[in-house]
Amino acid sequence: MAIGTGKTYKVPIGPVHVGLKEPITAWLDVDGERIINATIRPGAIHRGIEFMARERNPIQVIYLAERICGICSFAHIECFVRAVEDAARIEVPRRAQYIRTIVLELERVHSHILWAGVACYTFGYDSAFHLGMILREKVMDVLEALTGNRVNYGTGTIGGVRRDITPKVEKVIRDMINFYKNEFELFYNVATDDPVTLARMRNVGVLSPEDAVKYCAVGPTARGSGHRIDLRWSQPYEAYGDLDITPVVPQDHTGKVYGDVYDRFLVRVLEVYQSLEIIEKCLDGLPKGDLMWEPNLPKLLNYLKKAEGTGISSIEAPRGDDTHVVRLTGAEDNVTWWKVRAPTYANAVSWPLMFKDNELADAPLVINSVDPCISCMERMLVTERKTGSKQVVTKKELLNRCREKTRRVMGA
Repeated sequence: MAIGTGKTYKVPIGPVHVGLKEPITAWLDVDGERIINATIRPGAIHRGIEFMARERNPIQVIYLAERICGICSFAHIECFVRAVEDAARIEVPRRAQYIRTIVLELERVHSHILWAGVACYTFGYDSAFHLGMILREKVMDVLEALTGNRVNYGTGTIGGVRRDITPKVEKVIRDMINFYKNEFELFYNVATDDPVTLARMRNVGVLSPEDAVKYCAVGPTARGSGHRIDLRWSQPYEAYGDLDITPVVPQDHTGKVYGDVYDRFLVRVLEVYQSLEIIEKCLDGLPKGDLMWEPNLPKLLNYLKKAEGTGISSIEAPRGDDTHVVRLTGAEDNVTWWKVRAPTYANAVSWPLMFKDNELADAPLVINSVDPCISCMERMLVTERKTGSKQVVTKKELLNRCREKTRRVMGA
């Protein structure tokens, strides 16, 4: 079918597609090979994690939070336990804060290398994909040495961490840093200098700086559009306040912002170097001290059962801003309610803009360019069925419902 025929056809991408890591459906309106409109339909993997939390105490919910996402498992633990610590007024020892920071950055290295490799696979650059997967193994081995697991590390807890960095583990981490300093440059050069890579990613899936603000993009997606947005820099937490963090933006390296897939790719691969530097600084300045606010688990749990309050936490996960809000009620043993806003919530709404005027073959790359975590985004689905009736909810009514629910759960 030739381009510009004036006839529009709907082409579905997903929910199962070789170029997608997780299930999501995109209905693309195409004129020839050109995408003129897009409708995104999630909803394939709702799991009800927030609802299940109401039947568990805060310690048990840690292991639910960890399973929101396999790649960002510690990011969700970190955000959840910080929200609980805010609600229960718990101070975290400095050594634990540094160890948390190290694990967060190890996870960021893993996430970015995985994403970069998958991005290369999406447009057929299998050599770069396999190189990325080989490089990814090193950081996963380090996470296993530190926590005992390659995925779902089980190392964070309320008031601190469950694993210490021993001299042996520190050596493993430093060896990893040296390995990436020597070897990651090969992947960086292969993936950024190749003319095919540039042709497939430059001016594809463009999100302008103005639209990035209008549609509330976060994380590498927003930074790829030129915005210096990074909670580690603007609202430092854990050990980040002691470090010199500067958001990575494409104009600092290429002199211009395109806001396309290539810029988002560039931000992530450059952040790998930044994370290695952060990890090295944390190891150099790792303070001595306790790992937990209260190491006696029954005593900690008894304290949490009596705690009352609402806590909130926002951190810079590999994909962007991750926010958890937790409510504890002293009369209840379990979490009263828990709300998670993962970064894909914010970034996914920009997809229709990124799709427009791109070719159909670029659709999987555009979807993957925001590094979507559909399992992060989908945790509960509530439907209200009325026999024989159809209900249409307007934007105004939806906003009113959201505000009313917020006031209700906050106890206002």
